[in-house]
Amino acid sequence: MNAHSPLSFTLPGSDRVIVVGAGVAGLATALRLSPRPVTLVTASPLGSGTATGWAQGGIAAAMAEDDAATLHAADTEAAGAGLTDPAVALRVAQAGPGLIDWLVGLGAPFDRDAAGALALGLEAAHSRRRIVRAGGDSTGRMVLDTLLKAVALTPSIEILVANVRGLLQDESGAVAGLICERDGALLRLAARSVVLATGGLGSLYASTTNPRGAIGRGLALAARAGATLRDMEFVQFHPTAISVGLDPMPLATEALRGEGARLIDADSEPVMAGIAGGDLAPRDVVARAIFQARRRGTEVFLDCRGALGARMATRFPTVAGLCAASGIDPQRQPIPVRPAAHYHMGGIEVDGSGASTVPGLFACGEVASTGLHGANRLASNSLLEAMAFAPWIAEAVASVPAPGPAVMAEPSRRDEADLAGIRRIMEADVGVVRDAEGLTDAVRRLAPAARQGSDSALTGLMVATSALSRLESRGAHWRSDHPDQAPARHSEVTLAEVWRMAETVSADAVAPV
Repeated sequence: MNAHSPLSFTLPGSDRVIVVGAGVAGLATALRLSPRPVTLVTASPLGSGTATGWAQGGIAAAMAEDDAATLHAADTEAAGAGLTDPAVALRVAQAGPGLIDWLVGLGAPFDRDAAGALALGLEAAHSRRRIVRAGGDSTGRMVLDTLLKAVALTPSIEILVANVRGLLQDESGAVAGLICERDGALLRLAARSVVLATGGLGSLYASTTNPRGAIGRGLALAARAGATLRDMEFVQFHPTAISVGLDPMPLATEALRGEGARLIDADSEPVMAGIAGGDLAPRDVVARAIFQARRRGTEVFLDCRGALGARMATRFPTVAGLCAASGIDPQRQPIPVRPAAHYHMGGIEVDGSGASTVPGLFACGEVASTGLHGANRLASNSLLEAMAFAPWIAEAVASVPAPGPAVMAEPSRRDEADLAGIRRIMEADVGVVRDAEGLTDAVRRLAPAARQGSDSALTGLMVATSALSRLESRGAHWRSDHPDQAPARHSEVTLAEVWRMAETVSADAVAPV
């Protein structure tokens, strides 16, 4: 819209908090902030456009008699490939059982066994059965619906459907609200604090399981406000996206392998033979194995034939429906699969209260880098993390000093770049396996559009520059030209540093997006 469009001023009370995003992170945070007044800003009507509703796996929580938070934390650390913060892993794992009880109290219809106890599933890299599910493989949708109902019954939460255009900051740089667009008008919303719960960036890739809106807008928003971002290079590729030509790609949940499904190639040979962990290895290991098999020229399939396929309609109804829609009968046919961008472990660097390096700015869920996931997220820890940090953020907001008057700023242009072109670049050069040549090419081609104000190009550029700087292979970041591990370290970057890194890469003979 016109950059000179007039601003209409909406000035909430000084105690108001703005939460951006209406997935599990945003909804849980808004509920935990009650009775403090909250404005929940969402780009789409409630219940749509969020990755939460697509989550098939479940919520990891140490609920079984043979399980413990220490075991859950140890599994989280092992998957995180040296970058998980042990204290964060233990704290989140300890919160798990209480969060399940909280959801049950809100009416979440979790699956039960014949005795009425929670039915606990097994997923890759977990040492115990600890995956709490609802509707088999419909956990995300059912948890989302539960939280939406609770929000509707909470009078302190108001909903604003609008597109965020920028953060408001006072003279010292503290966040004082945001600017958003609704129906062609720009709204200036003042607030005590802003919580970003905007999700991930998977849709920056041509092959993804994420909704179309998952292009990292919250990351760009925070970077432009001066926030430090951490470990941006770590993008998790789910190994078993169903390869039937759809965009986004439907997902065959990891729980299928937990129940006995096996990965095979076109000759029915096991893809994971000889690899530690086999079909239940961590996601990064399985994704690379499938990627390499496809590079050798063979397709890869998830074999659920037999008893698992026969009970899939009742045990995994979401996957069964996705297969049926594509003409696949999993009882008789293996399911074609391939890796697809699924989850971003990096994000806005936050402390144990979800606070970023910018005063008054918090982050929750996938957009945040809390120290939990490290270099590779353990399955079913995402919904857990978002719900664990929500009350910690709500508690911390109370001690945030009120910001000064906002300094007026023109909202910058957004997403003028060719998103299809950006997706092709990210898929080809910043994907499952990376090298200096491809990453350099990506930086060269993304930088011009990022400088022109494109959030999607900027987010892609932050991933590419961070990946180019990490000269090792660790977790979800695999460099074919640097296959060994260096001493463990986090990467931290600000917008100013991204521009400096981009300037060191020549733009010779490469056309920008």
